[in-house]
Amino acid sequence: MTRILGIDPGSRVTGYGLIESVSSRSTVIQQGVIRLGDGAMAGRLLALFQGVKALIAEHRPDEVSMEQVFVRKNAASALVLGQARGAAVCAVADAGLPLHEYAPARIKQAVTGSGGADKRQVQRMIMLLLKLREAPPADAADALACALCHAHSRTVTALVEKIRR
Repeated sequence: MTRILGIDPGSRVTGYGLIESVSSRSTVIQQGVIRLGDGAMAGRLLALFQGVKALIAEHRPDEVSMEQVFVRKNAASALVLGQARGAAVCAVADAGLPLHEYAPARIKQAVTGSGGADKRQVQRMIMLLLKLREAPPADAADALACALCHAHSRTVTALVEKIRR
């Protein structure tokens, strides 16, 4: 059994999702969001760092999975997102946990079958795949998708290693 914490970093709201994965089965342990408010960026980054540290201390994941930063048209937005991501990465590194990073399209592909899926499709598939009664908030669904993508990648890697032996 492996506990995987998925994180969807944001400068105002950061989603998180913790799953337990055994072979090809995954179940949700906890999911939600860390609300960072509207204050100064330095304060929000500190709150994000402390929030991720608290999640790690409470739930003791074995591994962490996070979405890589991507740049579309707005470099300023990507920079802010990169700062939020950096705060979360520092909390993971401080805990000494392995961090696995995936491109947004790979995460969407892993849970919906399409790298171009929208947020509603991700929410719906997370609800179905993890047998949730209702769709989680979009940021939490993205974090759960990230954790589930890593769980699937671990399973495939283990099978490949088994075949090589």
